[in-house]
Amino acid sequence: MRHAAIAGTGIYVPARTLINDDLSNMLGENINEFVSQVVGIEERHIAAENESSADLAYFAAARALENAGITADKLDLIIVATDTPEYISPATSVVVQHRLKATNAGTFDINCACAGFVTALDVASKYIIADRHYNNVLVIGTYAMSKYIDWKDKKTCTIFADGAGAVVVCSSDRPGIMASKLVADGKYHDYMGILAGGTRMPIDEKVLSEGKFNRVRFLQRYPPEVNIEGWPKLVKEVLARAGLSIADVNLLLFTQVNLSSIKAAMERLELPMSLTHTIMQKWGYTGSACIPMVLHDAVQTNRVKDGDILVLCASGGGLNMAAVVLKWLSLRP
Repeated sequence: MRHAAIAGTGIYVPARTLINDDLSNMLGENINEFVSQVVGIEERHIAAENESSADLAYFAAARALENAGITADKLDLIIVATDTPEYISPATSVVVQHRLKATNAGTFDINCACAGFVTALDVASKYIIADRHYNNVLVIGTYAMSKYIDWKDKKTCTIFADGAGAVVVCSSDRPGIMASKLVADGKYHDYMGILAGGTRMPIDEKVLSEGKFNRVRFLQRYPPEVNIEGWPKLVKEVLARAGLSIADVNLLLFTQVNLSSIKAAMERLELPMSLTHTIMQKWGYTGSACIPMVLHDAVQTNRVKDGDILVLCASGGGLNMAAVVLKWLSLRP
């Protein structure tokens, strides 16, 4: 039987940094205590004016390929997860394919907000398992939400940041990616997001003059239990699909949106915080990129060793949620 496993990881973080004091000065009020203690963010990185989602994705992808020991011409497929695309059309993935010179790879994008990367990872593994012609798949999460921020809106400008993370998924004779589960609840579809720019609300002079829906907005408040209850439930369900229990897990990685939510989820799972890993303190909330970024950081800081069982659990606007259970294998040639 064919299996799929992660062979390499890579990230890219823009050079420009904003600390909480910078935002306090911009907003005219002190946001540092709440944002650092409750949300867990101390600083975030912001793309330069001439940096786009494809730029971030390209740099992360190149590093993941190097880390995996694979050249771009060996790729069979590139999947980009983003809700801040290079263009509305064509797909961001085809731009990245061109820049990487991955001439043998097909491409497509996935947009299910911040659950996008884990969803794309699930899709990549199924391509490899189902079709012998797919052996090397590049999966990228890229996020340039700063392009859509209203810097006077403290609900958004204090949280969102930019970055990209990528993994190379390869065929393996050993099980790597073991199980997955996707969840959605569309009643939350208009709670947050960038609602202008599509066919429902094309951008015109009125939209631009109002300056509301062409920016990322929290329009209604998500019930806190969406993540606090939803994440532990999803973790248990996906572990059951893999024939595992909580006791088998070496590391759980959650969407890096709120430190308090991660603490609450770990408490519900009756697990210590030592079994998770966070990056929002130094990189902010990078949406569809945060899971591959926190995975890469965990690997680079020796939080992950060969044979470890990991759970990646993500959620985002829509509502979309996704979880994957995987065994970390040393696949580099």
